[in-house]
Formats: sequence, C-alpha cells, structure tokens
Amino acid sequence: MLLASTGLILLTLAGYAALCALQPFAVCRKCSGTGLRDTRRRSLKLCRRCHGDRYRLRAGRRLANTSRSLHRDGTRPDPTPGKETLPWQ
Repeated sequence: MLLASTGLILLTLAGYAALCALQPFAVCRKCSGTGLRDTRRRSLKLCRRCHGDRYRLRAGRRLANTSRSLHRDGTRPDPTPGKETLPWQ
C-alpha cells in the first residue's frame, strides 16, 4: 500500500515537472485570461496579478528557475580562455 501511494505521488510529480517544462505559463486565475478585471464601478482595469499579460508562470517553473539561478550563482566561473589551467584548479 505504501509503495503504491509513493509511486502514485512520484508519477504525479513527474507529470507536473513535464508540464512545467513543456508549458511554463498558464492562464491567469484572477482575470480568467482576459488581462482585465472589473471593479465595483464597472470600469475595467488591468489585472494586478498578471499585469494584463493574461498568463502567469507556474509554481513548478518558478521553483525550477530559482533553483537553477541559485546553482549558477554558487558555482565557480569558468577559467579565463587562453590561460593555462593547472590540474588542481
């Protein structure tokens, strides 16, 4: 039972990761993809959540972008081209 539920959770996460890789943007839930929101006075304004772009970045893609930038910022830069590198560098 535990193995089956763990496998189902891993399958779901793998599917969501594939979805985030193939379609990183989703329709904004606040404005339903119109880019505009209706105020109380019946005037239309740009959606505050998506800024009128009609799409939002998925949470999984945002997590992947953040982890990628943290890894890139934490690694050493490549040695300068043309300079001879020693084996311990």
